[in-house]
Amino acid sequence: MNYDLRIHYPDTLPFRPESRVVALGLFDGMHLGHIEIMKKTIKLAKAAGLTPMVQTFTGLHKTEDGLLYTYRERCDLIASTGIQDVLVLSFNDVRDMAPELFFDDMLRIRAGAACVVCGDDYTFGAKGAGKPDLLKKLGKERDIGVRIVPELDLDGKRISTTRMREALGRGDVAEVARLCGGRPYYYSGRVVRGKQEGRKMGFPTANVVVDKFCVKRGVYASRITIGHNTFFGVTNIGRRPTIENDAPTDIVETYIFDFDEDIYGVMIKVELLEFIRPEKSFSGREELILNVEQNKADAMKYLSESGYLE
Repeated sequence: MNYDLRIHYPDTLPFRPESRVVALGLFDGMHLGHIEIMKKTIKLAKAAGLTPMVQTFTGLHKTEDGLLYTYRERCDLIASTGIQDVLVLSFNDVRDMAPELFFDDMLRIRAGAACVVCGDDYTFGAKGAGKPDLLKKLGKERDIGVRIVPELDLDGKRISTTRMREALGRGDVAEVARLCGGRPYYYSGRVVRGKQEGRKMGFPTANVVVDKFCVKRGVYASRITIGHNTFFGVTNIGRRPTIENDAPTDIVETYIFDFDEDIYGVMIKVELLEFIRPEKSFSGREELILNVEQNKADAMKYLSESGYLE
């Protein structure tokens, strides 16, 4: 994506005391709750003639199964909200800071915060000891505004990154799109060379290595972006048990409909639109080919009925 985004680090951020409104958090998932924080940050900054900024982290993994989005993807999603400045902190550099030191050093001095904005479940400082109440107390003592954005609900349940993870774990990509305001969950990366088994069987695929959270393994109807062009296809996510007995990592393997160009090394984006079936192992290539044809038919049916294909 080509957003105008300025990435800053503590030692490279221009020193401008009380010049910014800063959104606080990791923002993994960039769901509707996160987007609301961004909107509030932009609105407050515009009203006060200040610069809106997001503070996020590298090196912070709250679970062992990886983040929902890579650092690059997260920056793209932040930029899509209209934010142009991001302060990136290494979690290892601040993980042992007392909450008061984090507030004074990173937010008041380094970030030049005149106001900070966060969700009602935000934590900061060593072991997450700082909570919104402490944030408000420190802000009042130091004459820095603090705005706490309350949780958002969907269908009577809190919108959260945890809820996204749970939905993706069962393949419910439609639920995740709803939690993100209509944005499908996606994988992005450069197309890598595989064993070209798909091409030999008549369905060439574009393969991207999974380097983050892995959704429920199986087959999905998908939308693919290559440069400024959009295509549709069927995507298998998993270890390809019929082709490889012991694959070292999960692969996003996409059969793009009506497309047969050499795109090795090209960046692509694969959005997951609908779960079709779980991962399976087949008795041989003939059964696999028949199943791919069925997957295509099922994906085409969904895409047509959902209005993606006219």
